[in-house]
Order: sequence, then C-alpha cells, then structure tokens
Amino acid sequence: MKIEILGTGCAKCKSLEEATKQAVAKSGKFAQIEKVDDILKIMEYQVMSTPGLVIDGKVVSSGKVLSVDEIVALIG
Repeated sequence: MKIEILGTGCAKCKSLEEATKQAVAKSGKFAQIEKVDDILKIMEYQVMSTPGLVIDGKVVSSGKVLSVDEIVALIG
C-alpha cells in the first residue's frame, strides 16, 4: 500500500502526516508513506486545497485533517 500526503509544508499538512503514521501503526498494515510537496505533482491529482491524502493513487481526502480513526477506516 502506498499512501501519499499532499501538501507544501503547512501545519495542517504536518498534522495529517503525523495522523497517517499513527493510523498505519494502529492498523498493523504495511504502508509506504510519502510526503509530496511538489506543487506540480499535487496539481496532477487535481487537489485544489491541501492537505490531501492519496491511497494507492486515489485521492480519498483533501482540504482537511482527518483523525487517526478516520484514516484507519480508509486504510481498511
């Protein structure tokens, strides 16, 4: 599983990255977590407001910081 956090480094982006790491640990699954801060790559996902959360190439959230439990539910 590949999880990408889309954001340019704002506080919300950092919060989502931390929550994602906690969610992966809580779920017990293996996931590659990558922070994407290149604005052109973010635009390729058509995310207009950051932070964005991408799981296996699919945008599952944008513009808000999800809770650890919300991310665990998305990871499945």
